[in-house]
Amino acid sequence: MKLQQLKYVREIARRGLSVSAAASALHASQPGVSNQVQQLEDELGLKIFERHGKRLTDLTPVGHLVVEMADRVLLDVENIRQLAADERNDQVGTLSIGTTHTQARYALPNAIKEFSQRYPKVHLNMVQGTPTEIAEMAATGRIDIAIATEGLAQFESLAILPCYDWNRSIIVPPNHPLLSEHKLTIEAIAQYPLLTYVMGFTGRAQQDQAFIKRGLQPNVIFTATDADVIKTYVGLELGIGIIASMAFDAIKDSPLQALDASHLFEPSTTHLGIRRGSFLRGYSYAFIEHFAPHLTRKVVEQAISLGS
Repeated sequence: MKLQQLKYVREIARRGLSVSAAASALHASQPGVSNQVQQLEDELGLKIFERHGKRLTDLTPVGHLVVEMADRVLLDVENIRQLAADERNDQVGTLSIGTTHTQARYALPNAIKEFSQRYPKVHLNMVQGTPTEIAEMAATGRIDIAIATEGLAQFESLAILPCYDWNRSIIVPPNHPLLSEHKLTIEAIAQYPLLTYVMGFTGRAQQDQAFIKRGLQPNVIFTATDADVIKTYVGLELGIGIIASMAFDAIKDSPLQALDASHLFEPSTTHLGIRRGSFLRGYSYAFIEHFAPHLTRKVVEQAISLGS
């Protein structure tokens, strides 16, 4: 039995039983992957996959157990590599962070600057994607840390830790009628065309609940994943924007104006997602504390421990 064979089996299971997709992800040839899986099955004397002709159709009952065990073995092997690297030189390495545009653009810069000054020889690899995409990458070990408001809870293998709460602002062009409102209300907002985030991003579902609770149907005419795009079209007077308050800068975004809407919406929480059982390099804990000081090494270690 070879570790590479276990990697092939695990990747095939992750890729919906597609040998070609698994081979591509692991930079191997499809015939080579198929041959190694067959050799492993022959050595073990059992079938890991059900087949219809040459096509894989399902995992066998014992195949499910093999994949689970292979995942644990490969995680331990990677943990040993990370442990050894940390012992050799805890100032050098790579930290991979998956996050959304809003976090990358507005929440992370200060933490990354401080971290880079402290660890100049650590390469920071930032991957942007949807919350579900980055959560899946963290759950499967392709990145070290996922940072998002939504999507992380879909994966049971992730330990999820709260970082900070945030709320929203209404963005309007200069001289907009809402600027003269004595107290901003959901009813007043609902009178105008709305520009806001795509569903599944930046607390959008929680935002919509505020309208639903008041029996209102917001007229959402434009959605985007990027607050800067939303602000651009508010500036063209397509409607009013609802964005994370941290995404508005009164000077840079002038002449647009922001109205605080924190009294209208429940706050959202940005979380970290880290694969349970993984070994984090020492500098990973340092980055987390730069970003969320209450998440000390002890807190994080306890959360990602398989015994927790």
